[in-house]
Amino acid sequence: MAEQVNTQIMVNASAAPEGQDAIRCRPIELADLPAITALLVRGFPERDRGYWEQGLIRLRDRDLPEGYPRFGFVLTAGGRAVGVLLQLFSAAPDAPAVIRCNVSSWFVEPAFRPYASLLVSAALRLKNVTYTNMTAAPHTWPILRAQGYRRYSQGQAFFVPLLTAPVPNVTVRQVAGEGGAIERLDPQTAALLQRHAGYGCLSLICDTGQDVFPFVFVPRSTARNFVTAAQLVYCRDVAELRRFAGNIGRFLIRRGIAIAVVDGTAPRPRLVGIAFREKAPRYARGADPPAASDLADTELVIFGP
Repeated sequence: MAEQVNTQIMVNASAAPEGQDAIRCRPIELADLPAITALLVRGFPERDRGYWEQGLIRLRDRDLPEGYPRFGFVLTAGGRAVGVLLQLFSAAPDAPAVIRCNVSSWFVEPAFRPYASLLVSAALRLKNVTYTNMTAAPHTWPILRAQGYRRYSQGQAFFVPLLTAPVPNVTVRQVAGEGGAIERLDPQTAALLQRHAGYGCLSLICDTGQDVFPFVFVPRSTARNFVTAAQLVYCRDVAELRRFAGNIGRFLIRRGIAIAVVDGTAPRPRLVGIAFREKAPRYARGADPPAASDLADTELVIFGP
């Protein structure tokens, strides 16, 4: 049974900036979404309004573990939204009892920054949850370490899967709905592939005839938006990516994608490319960090890379 979240933190009005009523931190509600969108647009000007609106709609409509916040937390002053911290709760693909929370998109209006810790305290209060941060800027790395986060994935590798020899007699199929080879997967993995296909990901199955191997990639721009690459979002084991890289590369190149990206910088036999040690490290706090090959149901999918 999930621990129910009913967090409301209040600060006395006398402690608030002059002319403001009490500061309150509480879970985001549906009625808050227009104000939350406006906050996020101000806080992240590199993203347009449509980016946030689409992501919040996906958060509104998605299934999530019972008893957890759907959107995250809002900081209010006199009833007005002045800060936001988004949360994306999900069950681990291979262990539904393991709950993870991708903490994302923190912003507080400058006048209310002294109260930003209320958002963090509310967001990290659940002891049975593993928290992740997927897009930490370098200046926040020491803060994350102070909050109990540790790196679980170091850097990224960019490679050209087309340069890897394919495995003979393997068919690569794209999942867009139910049926076919997807029925040979366990129900949780099949649902993951279908769900991510709905988010615009490339959900693929490599079929050897005896077994099927699932992969999910999200298209992303690289080289200042001139090149489209495929970021690995999910596979059961990176060894399976190495095995079928050539087959996947031939599927991707027919769609104009020559480069693939995978988290981690460990040596990767069969993959021809280059690794960057300090690029896009991932952080986790809790007992069950995800594998480097598991970015499923995170902001990189629901909001986009």
